[in-house]
Amino acid sequence: MQKNSVNKAIIVGRMGQKPELKYTPAQTAVTNITIATNETRRDTSGNNIDSTEWHRVVVFGKTAEFVANYLDKGTLIYVDGRLQTRSWEDRDGVKKYTTEIVAQTVTPLGSSGGGGGQQGAGRSQDNGGYSGGAPQSGTPQSGTPQGSGQQGGGPGGNPFGGGGEEDEPLPF
Repeated sequence: MQKNSVNKAIIVGRMGQKPELKYTPAQTAVTNITIATNETRRDTSGNNIDSTEWHRVVVFGKTAEFVANYLDKGTLIYVDGRLQTRSWEDRDGVKKYTTEIVAQTVTPLGSSGGGGGQQGAGRSQDNGGYSGGAPQSGTPQSGTPQGSGQQGGGPGGNPFGGGGEEDEPLPF
């Protein structure tokens, strides 16, 4: 880590589409989602102006599986991660860039859309509890997901505590 620098992104917003779970050639789970955040400002005339900002978020490992299996379009979520810019060449050979948030923690804060209670409030999945998080280089590389053989509630284990539920976390 560099001295005097911080790469941290924290957003709270609603998921823009149903997450789709994919796997890298090394069998690391990856889920890409978009999150909408809203802001209301007053202009000089006193009228409210609403604006929506869309954020691209990529989630790796067990957290990606959690997001794909238990969250849906419209779900209010808290995302804690880091900003990353990556590049690629399109079909015409033009270099393209995108900046996205690589999520470390994803916490559902409520139900999808309007009404319906507080399902999932206070529960989270984070890569801090698993060793199978995002690759440090920024793009999925070779290797197998780490921590797949670990069990229990300690580091690298089930973030919901030990005891029989290591294969799949509870939905909420």
